Amino acid sequence: MNDELAEGNVPEIWAGVDIGKTHHHCVVINTDGKRLLSRRVANDESELLTLISDVLEISTDALWAVDLNHGGAALLVSHGQPVAYLTGLAVHRASATYKGGEGKTDAKDAFVIADQARVRRDLGLFRPGDEIAVDLRTLTTRRLDAVFDRTRQINRLRAQLLEIFPALERPLELTNRGPVLLLTGYQTPAAIRRAGTSRIETWLKNRKVRGASALAKTAVEAAQAQQPALPGEKLAATMVVRLAKGVLALDEEIAELDALIEAKLREHPHAEVIRSLPGMGPKLGAEFLAATGGDMDAFGSADRLAGFAGLAPRPRDSGRVSGNLRRPRRYHRGLLRTMYLSAMVSLQCCPVSKAFYDRKRSEGKGHKQALLALARRRLNVLWAMIRDGEQFHASPPVTLAA
Repeated sequence: MNDELAEGNVPEIWAGVDIGKTHHHCVVINTDGKRLLSRRVANDESELLTLISDVLEISTDALWAVDLNHGGAALLVSHGQPVAYLTGLAVHRASATYKGGEGKTDAKDAFVIADQARVRRDLGLFRPGDEIAVDLRTLTTRRLDAVFDRTRQINRLRAQLLEIFPALERPLELTNRGPVLLLTGYQTPAAIRRAGTSRIETWLKNRKVRGASALAKTAVEAAQAQQPALPGEKLAATMVVRLAKGVLALDEEIAELDALIEAKLREHPHAEVIRSLPGMGPKLGAEFLAATGGDMDAFGSADRLAGFAGLAPRPRDSGRVSGNLRRPRRYHRGLLRTMYLSAMVSLQCCPVSKAFYDRKRSEGKGHKQALLALARRRLNVLWAMIRDGEQFHASPPVTLAA
């Protein structure tokens, strides 16, 4: 999370750290930009503690700055050091304006990070978030990876099946458990014809597949429609089994992660407030806490939270062009996704959200524009709900009206 540096609170020294996998490089400068320390340290806590001690010997009024918001940065924060965060893109662009131009070294990058922290007052302070929010970030990140892996695995499974059994590939909905489970036992037209509808139906029912009768009938009809065996069928069939089992394993992992996420979410003090907002279920609520940490004081206002989520457009005027608003380049894409999806869900279950969406459409906005406006509106409401500790009700305060 980010919290802007306080105006007027200027430190005596700045320590820029270029974060690496095995080693970091730190450069310390003073108010004149003079280098006071330049050192390469291993990505090890003991060496990092030694570095912190040496920097604080120069001055205890130090501001650290990094270009990554995890790993070594988290260690700095855990030891009580204030850490400003610059994106890697910002460091790359600024680096070209310093001596050496496009030349790149770890020492130069560390100096650029420190100097940018010295001259800029719009940087955010890195905040690690509470224990539950960090756990939710770990769980939701892994769940998202597993969902993406499942999609890729299904696409590979469909492509492999298409090579040997296109008549079966077409009617199967491989996003459902039943068809995938069928492919772990039957992959070729000949095998399905030998088994017959009755045996396949029984096989599926023993594995608690819904709609076993219809699925077995579909498989046999596909097998009757494709009589010849295609080249490479035997080996491809073993690959189909392997891919199908991989999909089922990912399904189990996702189900386990969902249970862990919901249980962990219940432990957070804001869980009931967040989940009371229509469209904000356990997964999206967990993603919201993972992105924000649940600490609204860190943002100060709903507008700053909206800017963090990419829901507050910024002006991009030039010359005679004015009133040109665009989404900021720096925003939390995960939080934007969460609020956008929750806005979509709320259209089905929340009359207030549906009325707001319809009003925006009647004003001439397209579907996506109206949904983004609704997401911004709902973010304002959610910020106020968490701030006041109140659950959602259909009549929001007048001060929250758009």
